[in-house]
Amino acid sequence: MQAAAARARRLLASPAASGIQGAFSAPHRGCAAGAELVVLPRLDNGFPSSPHQARSFSSNLPRTLLLRTVTSHWQSKKPVRYHMSRAHFATESSDIDHPKESAEELYQKMLKSVEAQTMPPNAWLWSMISSCTSEEDIKLLFQILQKLRVFRLSNLRINANFNDHLCMKVSEACARVGVPDYGLKVLWNHNVYGITPTIGSAHYLLQHAKEHSDTKLMERIMQVLRRNSLPLQPGTADIVFSICYNAHRWDLLSKYAARFVQAGVKLRRTALDIWMEFAAKVGDSQSIWEINSLRGKSVKHYTLTTGFACAKGSLLERKPENAAATIKLLYKHLPDQKKPFAMEEALITDIPKMISSMAKSGLDIPVDMDKLTRQPEAA
Repeated sequence: MQAAAARARRLLASPAASGIQGAFSAPHRGCAAGAELVVLPRLDNGFPSSPHQARSFSSNLPRTLLLRTVTSHWQSKKPVRYHMSRAHFATESSDIDHPKESAEELYQKMLKSVEAQTMPPNAWLWSMISSCTSEEDIKLLFQILQKLRVFRLSNLRINANFNDHLCMKVSEACARVGVPDYGLKVLWNHNVYGITPTIGSAHYLLQHAKEHSDTKLMERIMQVLRRNSLPLQPGTADIVFSICYNAHRWDLLSKYAARFVQAGVKLRRTALDIWMEFAAKVGDSQSIWEINSLRGKSVKHYTLTTGFACAKGSLLERKPENAAATIKLLYKHLPDQKKPFAMEEALITDIPKMISSMAKSGLDIPVDMDKLTRQPEAA
């Protein structure tokens, strides 16, 4: 026992053990824990991995220090390796921070892969779609889609088209770049690109037409949808109706509204508001009542737009009492915070707009606006 204590004193007095002395003389537990971390790297390469090596190694260190060090190392060995593995994967995922490849570069990579009779990774195609910034990029995209379609059929015996989500992204890219003619290609059932047409793809193109007030593009899209028997949806009506309204094309709105109704599409409140407001603006009272009848089947309460459209319809038919009853009913169901302002604003602005729209539509009826505000003479 005395010999072991003497060996321990000599070891602690040696220069190599200065770190151990500083650790055990530290006033806090945190410093002792830190000492174990200092000792471990020195022993990491030659640390005993078997009981026999541990016994031969024990003669060089005091038993207390040895047990604490071995226990600490064995307990921390697995977590250390775990955290290193996590850090390694994090480093790999950070590769996406590298400069983004252009659409042409990705096209060349996929082309070389196809020529080498190897299917390129799907990530390349997704990256190319998001990298398209010009018409030339879109042209290359459709070229590689066609080549991939042939490769899938001939080499992989895959007859199915690409998934719907990818097809929608292609349509979105065409709309984003501003080449709707290419976007129309994704709406055809029979195409050489392996693309499955969806109504969602058409919505991207219709939204592009709306942003540019392009009624001709809208008509072309609707024609392609009809020829390929793509089902119309309430969202389709929302976009189409707003395009017609913004372009002041009552004729187009009436045409496509009849088509949506015939197809059994359940119109949303947004589309019904646009349709009824437009009918009131052009002074078509018959359309107002037909739309209102359709509205009553799906929407319980009136909005300000549909309520005042009905009131205007009554005024057009010279039924002011009915108009007043409609406004009273609308006022009753209006939220309290809107009552003081909504009615007054609508009455002041909407009726003059209606009269102005009637004149623009070709209905030549002279109306003196001052007479509308004239007070009735006392009896």
